[in-house]
Amino acid sequence: MTLAVKLTGFQHIQCFAHILNLASQFALKLPAVARLLAKILRISVFFNRSTKAAEALKRNQTMLDLPHHKLIKDVAVRWNSAYEMLSRFLEQQPAICASLLSPEVRKSVSDICTLNEMEISNAEDVVKALKPMLVATNVMCEERTPTVSIIAPLHTQLLSDMSSTAKDSPLIKELKNAIYEDLSKRYNSSKEKSNLYISSALDPRFKSLLFLSPEDMHETFTKVVSKAAALNESADLMDNRFQSTPPPDQEGSTMYAAADGMIDYSDPGKDLSTAHCPKRRKSALADLLGQTFNNSCSTSTSMPSAATIAEQEMKRYQEAPALPLTDDPLQWWK
Repeated sequence: MTLAVKLTGFQHIQCFAHILNLASQFALKLPAVARLLAKILRISVFFNRSTKAAEALKRNQTMLDLPHHKLIKDVAVRWNSAYEMLSRFLEQQPAICASLLSPEVRKSVSDICTLNEMEISNAEDVVKALKPMLVATNVMCEERTPTVSIIAPLHTQLLSDMSSTAKDSPLIKELKNAIYEDLSKRYNSSKEKSNLYISSALDPRFKSLLFLSPEDMHETFTKVVSKAAALNESADLMDNRFQSTPPPDQEGSTMYAAADGMIDYSDPGKDLSTAHCPKRRKSALADLLGQTFNNSCSTSTSMPSAATIAEQEMKRYQEAPALPLTDDPLQWWK
């Protein structure tokens, strides 16, 4: 994919969902986390394969008033499956412990035991630290029409969430630092940042750009206005070229419809500078006020420049109410 983009010259923006997966997988490979996941996976596999263990789990779930949920096994290619496996284990941990201590289960297996208090505490820390990553992953998966504009706000928010604090446990700090290190390497070129910021600026949900510094915000909107002005100028140029070529009539002579009738452009000797102005009888009002209010048809109202139009449009856009996060920005623009 990267090579195809280079060969074609297309703009390449890395898949944000894939980046979330890479950063999370990087954190899950930490030695302490990997050992914890391996132990929980072994317990989950045992309860899914053993009929006696599954029956004991159901009985204990009923006795302890826990949901009748099966244990989950993680999938290597989906980091959030490891999160789900941990969460499910913590939910069912009392029933799992009781089941492993039951006589019928202990007879069938002797080398599987539940987690100790330190390991349970570590599992809770992993779930807590990875919660923002899970929410961001779900957002990308649930979007019907995911747009580039959502990347910069989410990326910035995750970097903030993954900054360790003094209250964090050693394992949470280690997890956050690993994810922060991986995420901070993404979308860090000036071109990538510019494209992402402009996309967010054009999304009515994020147009306030509160995730940017005032300097970056001003620079982004300046770029948008500049691009819009360039598009307006290009459109005006094409429009002028179109209007400057009068359409031929049915007989092939070049005629153009004006306010006072048809002007024959096929006569090279005809003065066209005043051809479109109908001759009017001079009035007394014109004699009195002609110098002050020149109403000759040769005087035209000056049009605002493309840059001015773009600035006015941007001002109206920024002053308009922001779109709720639950609404579709594409439908808003349509």
